[in-house]
Amino acid sequence: MATKIRLQRHGKKGDAFFHIVVADSRAPRDGRFIEKLGFYNPNTNPATIEINFERALYWLNVGAQPTETAKRILSYKGVLLKKHLLKGVQKDLITTEQAEKKLQEWLNEKSAKIEAKKQKIAKETEEQKSVKLKTETEYRKQKENKKTTAQEPSAESSASES
Repeated sequence: MATKIRLQRHGKKGDAFFHIVVADSRAPRDGRFIEKLGFYNPNTNPATIEINFERALYWLNVGAQPTETAKRILSYKGVLLKKHLLKGVQKDLITTEQAEKKLQEWLNEKSAKIEAKKQKIAKETEEQKSVKLKTETEYRKQKENKKTTAQEPSAESSASES
């Protein structure tokens, strides 16, 4: 049986999220599947990806073919790198310890990049809020000034009449 690692769409229109599943290649996109490996939510920034690393690696090793998007997700999480390193271990090009060390270094770099992106997004959001608050307070001050200037002439005209 030809198996594929692919995305299964869920959620409402315009707000989709995806399950990462292993399915028979003949099964429909959102139909029957063999095993659920995780999920992918592109609606968050950065996208939320949860995946069962060991099971994904197992399915790749037994011959499951990932689709293009699933391949990018597996690469983003380091599953394909680990598969590549394990091939090197099997060929006695590197030791298991070296492979684990390389994978851990890569994962640490990747998590640092993701954390930096999250901080950058949070900082930009905070700056946008402060700019919005500043413009809103300026607008309110202008509005209050217009009210007070509109009220003063009417008070002066009533004082001059008496």
